Amino acid sequence: MNKNMIKMFDLTGKNALVTGGSSGIGLGIAEGLLEAGASVVLAAENDAVFEHAERLQKQGYPAHPILVDLMGGEEAVNRLMSETLSHFGDRLDILVNAAGRSGTAKPEEFPTDLYDKILDLNLRVVFLLCRAAGAHMISHKIKGKIINIASMNAFFGGTDTPAYSASKGGVAQLTKTLANAWMQYGINVNAFAPGWIKTGMTAPYMNQPGRYDHLFERLPAGRWGTPDDFKGPAVFLASDACEYISGCILPVDGGYLVR
Repeated sequence: MNKNMIKMFDLTGKNALVTGGSSGIGLGIAEGLLEAGASVVLAAENDAVFEHAERLQKQGYPAHPILVDLMGGEEAVNRLMSETLSHFGDRLDILVNAAGRSGTAKPEEFPTDLYDKILDLNLRVVFLLCRAAGAHMISHKIKGKIINIASMNAFFGGTDTPAYSASKGGVAQLTKTLANAWMQYGINVNAFAPGWIKTGMTAPYMNQPGRYDHLFERLPAGRWGTPDDFKGPAVFLASDACEYISGCILPVDGGYLVR
């Protein structure tokens, strides 16, 4: 392969912050970025982030854990950014917003407090982190990459996930707005729209009688996805290879959307 082509995907020397870095898609993306040469801060609200960072460090990867509860709002976001920049010597090249939550109930019965919590973490916190990272990249003239996590529900609605669907639709539109505003500075803002991925969040659906089979039948790939399926796409969106791509909502869904 041409050396210049390989270099386009090389993340050596790049610094990345990945929220939701202790499990699921966030951890899969973090591992992919590390394997491509980046240094990565894994941020999460549970102690598992330390275990994964230690495991990755033993494999020779520069992974650094930060324990943070992003439901703490602006104060928590500001602390996370401050600690991240301090660790990296005041340079952040890549932000991945993978922290998120869901909740299910009939819309007519959906609890207001749960709705607010889901919107806060899935959308408001994403905006706060994007704003902080974008301001840093602009002021430091960094051609950075921001990757958000939308959902299939950004393309169509669910039935029992009004807050999750609303938040992920918002993430898709926020991603496009930031892409419009920041591409002039060389900052690319894109998002994934995951399909049915085997994570803790989707585990309840896998155990519902008939639901798993119904979803499986619609997957042209013939299988549910795994967090590892995000490694390649994440490296692409975080690399120089996607310099002319911004505002894209990229399905990682095994063909589910087009079936």
